[in-house]
Amino acid sequence: MRRAKILVTAMVAAWLLIPSLLLAADPPKARTVTHGPKHHWFGYYDKLQFDPSSRYLLGMEVDFEGRSPKADDVIKIGMVDLEDGDRWIELGESNAWGWQQGCMLQWIPGSENEILWNDREGDGYVCRILNVDTKKMRTIPSPIYTLSPDGKSAITSDFRRINDMRPGYGYAGLADPYADQLAPSESGIWRVDLETGDRELIVPLSEIVKLGPITEEMKDAKHYFNHLLYNTDGSRIVFLHRWRPDGGKGNFRTRMVTANPDGSDLYVLDPSGNTSHFIWKDPDHILAWTKPAGRAAGFWRFRDKTKEIKLVGEGAMPKNGHNTYLADTDWILNDTYPQGKDREQEVYLYHVPTFQKVSLGRFHSPKSYSGEWRCDTHPRSNPDGTLICIDSPHTGEGRQMHIIDISEIVKKKP
Repeated sequence: MRRAKILVTAMVAAWLLIPSLLLAADPPKARTVTHGPKHHWFGYYDKLQFDPSSRYLLGMEVDFEGRSPKADDVIKIGMVDLEDGDRWIELGESNAWGWQQGCMLQWIPGSENEILWNDREGDGYVCRILNVDTKKMRTIPSPIYTLSPDGKSAITSDFRRINDMRPGYGYAGLADPYADQLAPSESGIWRVDLETGDRELIVPLSEIVKLGPITEEMKDAKHYFNHLLYNTDGSRIVFLHRWRPDGGKGNFRTRMVTANPDGSDLYVLDPSGNTSHFIWKDPDHILAWTKPAGRAAGFWRFRDKTKEIKLVGEGAMPKNGHNTYLADTDWILNDTYPQGKDREQEVYLYHVPTFQKVSLGRFHSPKSYSGEWRCDTHPRSNPDGTLICIDSPHTGEGRQMHIIDISEIVKKKP
């Protein structure tokens, strides 16, 4: 028994030692995989950028920066072949995009060769679905926001309204037909069948404003939805219900809500008004940056449909960032906004069992990258959690994509 206790103690000590050693080591070198004169980026942190083999890396290409997209601005869609000299392969184009989330470009879960992205066609937004091998493309008559884990369905919101309420996240070109309504019954969250293109309104804005608790500032506010995401087994969805008081003139407030994929069983998981970036850890838990009532701001882990919350990464993750879990769920991948006079964005890993942080680098972001057209690093990992990709302008060529090999960090065992 005594020998067993000694072995366990030694193993725990070894686990604690490894992250400490990694913390002191130099960060792994970032490899730039796209170059100027044009600018390349992927956008948000919760989409599948790498194909299942980790050979191909999706991205978008544009020839300007520093201003809002106009209705006639078109970006190119492509992918980088990481095993062929980082060759850029053009795949299509989009006329429906924003600086923060692009055109929702991503691999379809479970597919080795199909990708999709949003576009504009006539007086509506659509979704293009492309087989990158055969180049066969089909179009469904609805944009998408996020995909179910089985790749068969999506949920989406109204990008016209988002563009009015939060520039940088919606699309230019089409006006919100309900702009004069605070909570229209014909706008909200839709579920989309990726095979047929059929869609169904599952959470109207007119209904979400009735879901308690209702604060006084919500009553004269203009409402919208943002940041939608399926959980890891597709059994629940989460989204941010946001509103701007004083008829849309005030600063936005937020609450995090979960539901079944058909819009039923709505539950206000974080009513604080402060929810920011989040990710599902598993089918029941969400890690989100927020400031719950009476508690400190930080990354809090919520258990769906309960009041159970727990602070994660106290002291190690004190700043808001774009957080995901790597494939084995022991590591959190995260970043920061530009910090200090040098405006450096840190990308890092946090090892949950040992409470240790491992820096993956600090990347300078010039002051011109601010506001709507800022370039957050938005770190994304490949399927097995050994490579990550970031967007960053630190090389002086404008926003470009860079990959970092983290295999030696995450695979090292005591």
